[in-house]
Amino acid sequence: MSTGTDTTVAALAGLAPPVDEAPAVRKPAPAPEVTPAPLPAAPRAASGGRLGRLLRAAGLRSAAILALLALWETAPRLGLVDATFLPPVSEVAEAWWELLADGQLGEHTGASLIRSFGGFGIAVVVAVPLGLLIGWYRPVAALLGPLLEVFRNTAALALLPVFVLLLGIGETSKVSIVVYACVWPILLNTISAVGNADPTLVKLARSMDLSTPRLFQKVILPASVPAIFTGIRLAGAVSILVLVAAEMIGAKAGLGYLINASQYNFAIPQMYAGIVTISAIGVAFNQLLVTVERRLSLWRVPA
Repeated sequence: MSTGTDTTVAALAGLAPPVDEAPAVRKPAPAPEVTPAPLPAAPRAASGGRLGRLLRAAGLRSAAILALLALWETAPRLGLVDATFLPPVSEVAEAWWELLADGQLGEHTGASLIRSFGGFGIAVVVAVPLGLLIGWYRPVAALLGPLLEVFRNTAALALLPVFVLLLGIGETSKVSIVVYACVWPILLNTISAVGNADPTLVKLARSMDLSTPRLFQKVILPASVPAIFTGIRLAGAVSILVLVAAEMIGAKAGLGYLINASQYNFAIPQMYAGIVTISAIGVAFNQLLVTVERRLSLWRVPA
């Protein structure tokens, strides 16, 4: 009897619907860890580091100049050189300030700059197109090559008496001698730059049916800028040196005249003041040309 009852209970249990289990309670997902963003560097510290680097670079560049000035100041005072012929730099600075205060330095500097920059500008306008023409067209190079070889080996100062005889002792002869001296560095460097242009780029440009003006604009001129500016920078230095020599021979104003007149009058500090002024002008002019070259060479990939 118990066996039947158990069987019935088991059958009923099998037919009964299963009892749902209680749903599992899900734990909430842990919140993602938030990594705090790094705090930006203090602007004051960054600017201070940049200023420190600039000061160190400026100190390194000016160390040699400061050493030279210190030697120039101490050598005459210690009797290492005759102070009559090489006065201390402080006396030269005092004489320079006196020349500036009475207007003489400005007058002579202005006269020299007009002559020098005028001749230099004419040389650039003439020499760059002529160099491009000679460097690109072989018949022109063959025609003018021997003539260029003759004149390029003739010193400009050797022809100064010829310029004076033909053009007189006025401004024309001085500007002309500057033009003659400045033409050759620019012309020769331009010819070399055009001749050394990458032939692969030239062939590629020709395959794209570029006209000659576009070829010069897109290929020849960009590739020639560094070499051309090397010649221009050399010409800038030459323009000042040749002009000073010309002013020493025949002029009534200019830095060359100031130096020569100071020597004759035995005003040695004034003479060195004129020399220092010429050096400062040369450095400033060269730095200006370097800046222009960088602006025109922005396309170049730094090495």
